[in-house]
Parts: sequence; structure tokens; C-alpha cells
Amino acid sequence: MDRRQHRRAGKTVVAVGIMVGLGAAATGCSVSGTAAEGVSGAAGDPVAALHRAADTLRGAGTSKATTSMEMATGGTRVTIRGKGVYDFRHRIGRLTVVLPQDPAGDFEHRPITELLAPGALFMKNRGAGVPADKWVRVETASLSDGNLVTGGATDPYAAAEVLRGTRTAAYVGRTEVAGTPVRHYRGTADLTSAARSASADDKAPLRAAAKGFATAEVPFDAYLDDEGRIRKLRQRFSFVNGPEKAAVAVASTTLLYGFGAPVDVRLPRPQDIYAGRIAEGEGQSRGGTPSAH
Repeated sequence: MDRRQHRRAGKTVVAVGIMVGLGAAATGCSVSGTAAEGVSGAAGDPVAALHRAADTLRGAGTSKATTSMEMATGGTRVTIRGKGVYDFRHRIGRLTVVLPQDPAGDFEHRPITELLAPGALFMKNRGAGVPADKWVRVETASLSDGNLVTGGATDPYAAAEVLRGTRTAAYVGRTEVAGTPVRHYRGTADLTSAARSASADDKAPLRAAAKGFATAEVPFDAYLDDEGRIRKLRQRFSFVNGPEKAAVAVASTTLLYGFGAPVDVRLPRPQDIYAGRIAEGEGQSRGGTPSAH
């Protein structure tokens, strides 16, 4: 599959298409503050702790992950959910992504298997004319969102890399995530700054996202355990929808747990990757990710 085919696939499989046409959603609010503000239990500078989060995950090795991506508008909430495993050292992971049922309830989508790898997203059960035994491959640097929302899930390590661009953050307090004590931080990251500090594999995708989103600012809530590992990360992205140029907000939540879990992800062979054109407008009726228009 040549580069032109990769780019064409990238344009037609974007999962933002699930939400395009639903209108503008409520945007997340950013929070300022660069110190712990005297809250008991704070551990050092919040900004520094968040800048280290991605490196801490690499040190942790692997984990299980669940994801959700949602948009609410006009009283309707659309949520895409995923579950799988991730290897932070090798930057590979596998998620099973479940699309929401159509509003009419006429049919149920098949789960999409996604493989996350440096510079690429692989999807199976994509629908839209793709043979059942083939994978769709998308170059993440060619996507206007840098694959932060494309697959209906945010790559867990890319999500952590966004925190390298944290400019303002405040320590909110101690709480728990799934029974694990955590420190809750709230702040805003800048995608342009994150791209400058990111690993080599994420520089280009994050630069693309900084240009492709309606704003390079990403409000977030991050929950770090006492070892500095991300346990929960909620980020809010904004993209421009349609000729009206309306800003649409997408909230992506990543939960990490089961650190040290075995991860065995094998990327598709070249002969297993679909080289044809993905028909636009067929995603919803064929059980795959709806196409972006």
C-alpha cells in the first residue's frame, strides 16, 4: 500500500465521522495555576510531575487499558468504548473498540480490532467494503488529529505525551481510581509544546494535531498514583466541523491498570493489509467506523 493509499485511507476512516453532523458539543474548561496551592498531600510541582508521566509509563512497561470517547450535543450522547493492552516500551497495543448502536437501533456494529504502533494505526472489521480477513493501515502523521481521536480511542502513550506540553496545572487533591489512591491534577497542555518534547515517533503526529484541531490547547484531568503512573487521564479536544466551521468538542478518557500484564501484539503482514480504496459513506451500514465527509 503506497503513501497515497495510506493518506486516502486516513481521510476516509477517521472516527470523528461518528460525531460529524451531530453539531457542537460543550467544551471542557481549562484550569490555571502552577503550584500545589497549599493543598495537603501535593507532591512537588504539578507541571513537573505531568511532564514526567510519559517517561514513568515507559518505566512501568505494560498495562491493561480501557478507553472511552464521547461527544454530547442536542441532548444526545455518543460514546465509543475500547479495551485492551499496551506495551509502553515498544509503543504497541491492541484495543477492541465498540461503536455505539445507531439511533434508530436498526443494527449493531461489529467490534473493531485496532493495533497501535509507532507511526501507524491498523484496523480490522473496518467494514465499508474491506474484506473480513484484511487490515486497514493508516499513517498517523497523515491524520489531521495525529490519531488522538481517529480510531475512536486515544493511543495511551500518545495521550501521556500530550502532557509533556502542560503549561498550567493545579493539584486538586487525593482521591481513588478503581480502589487505587491517586493524586488528581487539572490543567491545560499545548500540542505544539508537546510535539517539541515528544519522542521521535510522536513528534509528527502531535505537530499535525496542533495544526488540525480548532485549538492547540488541551484541557485535562490527570490522576497519577504514588509511583507517578497515570491511572486515569481525561482530555478534551476540539475540531472544526463542516462548512460552518463550528467547533466540536470530544472528550477522551483513558484508564490504565494491571501494570506488568503480558502483551503479545503481532502487526499484520504486508499481504494482510488492504490496498484498495475504502468506499465513503458505507461505514455505518457495513458495521465499520463511519466515514468522514
